Amino acid sequence: MKSIALGLPPIATALMPVLVLPVGAALAATPAPIWMVDQRASKLGFVSSMGGGPFAGQFDRWQAAIRFDPKNLAGSSVLVRVALPSARTGSPDRDEALPGTEWFDTAHHAQAIFAAKTFKDLGDGRYQAIGTLSLRGVTRPLTLLFQLRITGNQARMMGSTTIDRRAFGVGQGQFAGAESIPFAVKLNVSLTARRV
Repeated sequence: MKSIALGLPPIATALMPVLVLPVGAALAATPAPIWMVDQRASKLGFVSSMGGGPFAGQFDRWQAAIRFDPKNLAGSSVLVRVALPSARTGSPDRDEALPGTEWFDTAHHAQAIFAAKTFKDLGDGRYQAIGTLSLRGVTRPLTLLFQLRITGNQARMMGSTTIDRRAFGVGQGQFAGAESIPFAVKLNVSLTARRV
């Protein structure tokens, strides 16, 4: 197709839509850099208690697609896919029960997904990732508070949030109440990543 707009050369015509956009719109259209997570140096875990005794667990298999730039939050995004059958707490009985229908029901819902495209800069290297968590076929809003330190092409991130397991139907039958396991479950994430 030949360029006929105002007699400008083809490259100038191609750039015109970008030039007339407001600064914010142009920034939003520019994706932030990709970060590759070092799985061996990263951890995705959870903390709860049973019968009054605290315990910590983690997911051994998960993937994170991250685009992030503190100067381009509008172009930043994160998508985390967690393999629920990989949950481990150090207790054989508990680990055997977690994939069952009363808990994660991994036969029907093998993954949990956290997705966020909205970020807030809270200052001093602190941010909020505002998105959704999908678990057991239920999707709910979720905000993750995290701290980030970027040195060159290396980044270190630590974050946490708390969910109410009832909102996702996690813990049914004899575990539907909070007598043995509280409703609030804390999620912790620790990431080491490299800018691609």
